[in-house]
Parts: sequence; C-alpha cells; structure tokens
Amino acid sequence: MSTLPVTPDPASDTATDARKRVLPAKPKAAALVALSFTLLLYLVELADVILPGDLTQGGIHSRELSGLDGVLFAPVLHAGWSHLFANTVPVLLFSFLAMAAGIGRFALVTAIIWLVSGLGVWLIGPANAVTVGASGLAFGWLAYLLVRGIFNRAAGQILVAVVLLGIWSGMLLGLLPGNTGVSWQGHVFGALAGVLAAWLTGRTGKSRKPAPAATGNLGV
Repeated sequence: MSTLPVTPDPASDTATDARKRVLPAKPKAAALVALSFTLLLYLVELADVILPGDLTQGGIHSRELSGLDGVLFAPVLHAGWSHLFANTVPVLLFSFLAMAAGIGRFALVTAIIWLVSGLGVWLIGPANAVTVGASGLAFGWLAYLLVRGIFNRAAGQILVAVVLLGIWSGMLLGLLPGNTGVSWQGHVFGALAGVLAAWLTGRTGKSRKPAPAATGNLGV
C-alpha cells in the first residue's frame, strides 16, 4: 500500500478567491456599471420633470393587479430630486462593492433584490399610495454586503461590512414603521432579499467548486 500526494486544484483556489474578494477584479468596468445605472436614474428623473404627466404613477400600487408592473419600474423612479440625491451615494458605492464576485453575479443578486423587494411592497405596502425609489435596492445591496462575508467565511468582507454598517447605521431607522412618506416595507424586503441573495449565490459558488482530486491511496 502506498500514498501519493494530492495535487492542489488551481481552479478550486481561484473560485474560493473570487468568493472572498472585497473589491471588483475589474474596478473600471464595475465603476462604469455603477455610474451608468445612477445616470439612468437621473435621466429618468429629468424626463419626469420635462415630460407631461407623472412618471411616478408607474410605481408600485399595492395589491392592485394594474399596479403590479410597477415592481419592474419603481426602482428607477423617484419622488423628486431630493429623494434621488439621498439615494445616489448608497447606490453608487453599494452597487460597486457588490460586483466583487463579478458583474454576472451582481446581476443575479440585483435581480433577486429587485423582484423580492418590489413584490413585498406590492403585498403589504400602504393602500392608495404609490411606492417608488431605489432605496430598496440600496438596502438589499447593503444587506448582501453585510452577510456575504459570513457565508463566505471571508475576514476582509466582514471588516468592510462593519465599516459600512458604522457609516450608514442611520439607514437602519428606515426599517422601522412610522416614518411618514418612507416605505419601510421596501427597505425590509430589500434587506431580506439581500440576505437571500447572499445565501443563494454562496451556495451556488460552493456547488460549482470542482471536486478534490483523488487521495492517491493505492491498494497492493
């Protein structure tokens, strides 16, 4: 009987490094995506100001079938410039950091947050009101960034999460009911969706991890 050394699998190491990365591997591309999305928000708001009618009516009308399509449009609509300005920095920074594992992974995470937060608002949001704004996305990305390090067991990601939580701790107040004109439902479901996205993408990354090589134990 003899034992052969196990050859490390480079592909496995690369996959692990990608999951634990703190900053995007292609920062210029990630910055361009974050800036482009933010620019889209400003162009939509400008169009809302210039064009006749009220684009915000395309937001989420809770528990109305005719308002269900607002789930798709609400995150790019805002109730005025001040609303958009308040979301700008979190959208830029959180989306950039959320691209650490690649733009494809970011697209999946964003889709989960976009749909879950919107559907949550549609289900339990206030009646006779329209919900708009990218804050649900911002809360989702922040939650994703806060918990991904736990699922990935990445000290660097956890450290970044602690810093973000310290800087934007005031955002947590947006999770509480009672703030007039603030959709706590969108914030709560956005945050829950961010946790769900971190869990799902973490499991996906592990399931795609190549199987380890054979131990090399040979029977004589």
